[in-house]
Amino acid sequence: MTYVYNPIYTHFKGNSLTRAELMERETIQTILKSKTPDSERSWSKIFELKHASAVAQLGRIMAQKRGLDKDLGAIICTMHDIYVFTTGRVTDHAHKGAKIAKKLLEKTKKFSSQEIKLISGAIYNHSDKHIISKNPYYELVKDADVFDCGLYDGVHDAYVYEKEAKTCRSYFNRIKKIRRELNLPKDPRWDTIKFIEQGKNYHGKAR
Repeated sequence: MTYVYNPIYTHFKGNSLTRAELMERETIQTILKSKTPDSERSWSKIFELKHASAVAQLGRIMAQKRGLDKDLGAIICTMHDIYVFTTGRVTDHAHKGAKIAKKLLEKTKKFSSQEIKLISGAIYNHSDKHIISKNPYYELVKDADVFDCGLYDGVHDAYVYEKEAKTCRSYFNRIKKIRRELNLPKDPRWDTIKFIEQGKNYHGKAR
């Protein structure tokens, strides 16, 4: 059986892509082309691929619900960890990633200076989950990012282990807020910053 290409939808092939599709493809290609092996990456390439794609889709959904531009939301969300996707490293990745994103966006010649400033600014600030910004796009990527991570088993305890109590609460409060926004059932995990999943082996870290 010969496959017949359907020209109505690109499936991310060719050059007839929307701006959002173009930057999503660029982001995925960045991960695939990165030469840093999983053994030296903070995460795995598989997780990076899943996270970049999932946060982009969450950004689309939540942008529509919040009355924001869904394409800008998707672009910010898919590119938010671009430094990690490029280098495999997470240290200061939000600040460093904003510079990479700015260059990638400028290279396309498809974005205004205001749009580039908005997108790179949202990426620069996305790790500051404890700060409530007046910019709705900054809040969008923070929420989509932490919500996606919170859907994975074990992440609750990973946050408890890795983060200070105040920071951990800010992450959990965001997750609870988004679950209410999306009319999802209450998940009691996010009411406590004590180990409840796999953390019983982490002695002395529970708060």
